[in-house]
Amino acid sequence: MVSYMISASSGRPVTKSQLAYETIKARILDGRYGPGYRLVLDQIGRELDVSAVPVREALRRLEAEELIQFERNVGARVVAIDPTAYEHAMQTVAIVEGAATGLAAPLLTPEALARARALNERMRRSLAEFDPLAFTALNAEFHEVLFSACPNPNLVDLVQRCWTRLAAVRDSTFASVPGRAPQSVEEHERLLTLIEDGSDPAEVEQFARAHRLATLEAYQARDR
Repeated sequence: MVSYMISASSGRPVTKSQLAYETIKARILDGRYGPGYRLVLDQIGRELDVSAVPVREALRRLEAEELIQFERNVGARVVAIDPTAYEHAMQTVAIVEGAATGLAAPLLTPEALARARALNERMRRSLAEFDPLAFTALNAEFHEVLFSACPNPNLVDLVQRCWTRLAAVRDSTFASVPGRAPQSVEEHERLLTLIEDGSDPAEVEQFARAHRLATLEAYQARDR
């Protein structure tokens, strides 16, 4: 008999394995379980009030998504930051998110654009007392408002998968290069202006891609 619990994120009944998967994945993506963090089955099981079995099933799913890895005599760990993997992930995000944003641009409603502007204004205000993880979360929400209107569901799914992969291979970029944050806010303003002015989708795509690559370039230049 399969037992069910209520997911905190969705409010719907889920299996214990699904609950463990959702909880651990959320903690990896929001930074609570950082790169190299050791995932102890019994400890997680006690926190979620489940046995080790559903936790183990969850970890296998996360291993398949390359968010964690198993080490001999150690167990499961969150994958370490890999500069090369980060570079590849950012290049991929720039391409697919740029394309999705370009296709979405003509379909964005005034309400969606107003929401994006409000998010960017929150990002601007947050610069005074800078929290890289909070800024990164707002940044992700801002971009999701723009690309999620893309009429190609496969492309939207690919962008979301790329974001998941990106979160797995690094901490917040803005923690490493905080000076990039105010530049990013200004670029968001320019991107919104392009969309509101009815610019060609190809121009929007090109700017969205350049915006993402500028963050990668700032990250690569931090130690030069």
